[in-house]
Amino acid sequence: MKKKIVIKVSMNNNKSRAKALKIAVGVPGVESVGLIGEGKNQMQVVGEGIDSVQLTRLLRKKFEYAELISVGEDKKVQDSAARPHSPAVGWDPPPCSHYVEIRDRTYDPSCTIM
Repeated sequence: MKKKIVIKVSMNNNKSRAKALKIAVGVPGVESVGLIGEGKNQMQVVGEGIDSVQLTRLLRKKFEYAELISVGEDKKVQDSAARPHSPAVGWDPPPCSHYVEIRDRTYDPSCTIM
């Protein structure tokens, strides 16, 4: 079951944002990380088997302020699982044609004048 976690972190510049993203990606089970919200101060982490408390503690060690906003299931996974997959349509490639050159052995072009 995939989780979607939103954490508010005090990130003032691009360097701190990159550092926060690097920390989040290092946690086992994380599949994607993105910045959301006004001012890009919230991180959205999606993955399977993520410990949200451990991730928040790791961010607090580096940034001193990290607030766990929400933890829930990823709704995109449920939508894709509900739709049945259509079978793949494919055609066989056209057959290869083999060209053969037939030469007449009785004709000798080397002897033109006799």
